[in-house]
Amino acid sequence: MSDRLPLFPLGLVLLPGLVLPLHVFEERYRVLVRELLELPEEQRRFGVVAIREGREVGADGVTALHEVGCVARLRRVEPHADGRFDIVTTGAERFRLTGLETGGPYLTGLVDWLPDELGPAEEAALLDRAVRAEFLAYLAALADARGDELEEPELPASSLVLGYLVAATVLLDLDDRQALLAQTDGAARLRAELSLLRREGTLLRVLGATPSPELARGPISLN
Repeated sequence: MSDRLPLFPLGLVLLPGLVLPLHVFEERYRVLVRELLELPEEQRRFGVVAIREGREVGADGVTALHEVGCVARLRRVEPHADGRFDIVTTGAERFRLTGLETGGPYLTGLVDWLPDELGPAEEAALLDRAVRAEFLAYLAALADARGDELEEPELPASSLVLGYLVAATVLLDLDDRQALLAQTDGAARLRAELSLLRREGTLLRVLGATPSPELARGPISLN
């Protein structure tokens, strides 16, 4: 049986472990934040689903949503005198939408929870090493294209976390990032990322150009 989850459709993809700040100004989402604040802290959550068609603002703005989304757990709330909120959330569990309820002030989704599994261990280990190398090469090419010096990051030990970090950091369009979120397991995500990193790294080295800022919209900091 599907669970019910308040939804906050956005023009971006939230991934597990990422920090997502939001400025809440529409009345329906002000209602959502006020309701969440009445709950125990561990229950303060909503679903972020990327918009497939439509726009974020307005009662009739969203016409279609992607099927797989990510829970946003409410971590910090700053209320304003006029009723707006600045909030900070963290990406958590993934889910698949199985239905929508539209009777309330905001959308509610019927969701099935998706497991966060690594997949075949031997394959994942091989992909992990390849993705680490390609990711660092991509960051070097990106820094070179921007005329910056590379600050080599400390990568996480976990292959699952590495997969989400790469998905969040590489400059991809929404459909590519959404496809990474929806992968069946960590190994499948790493396999897809290896192909994307090779493609994007080649483009950077050959063309010496970075993607449009619009394509890079979205959170990139891991919690």
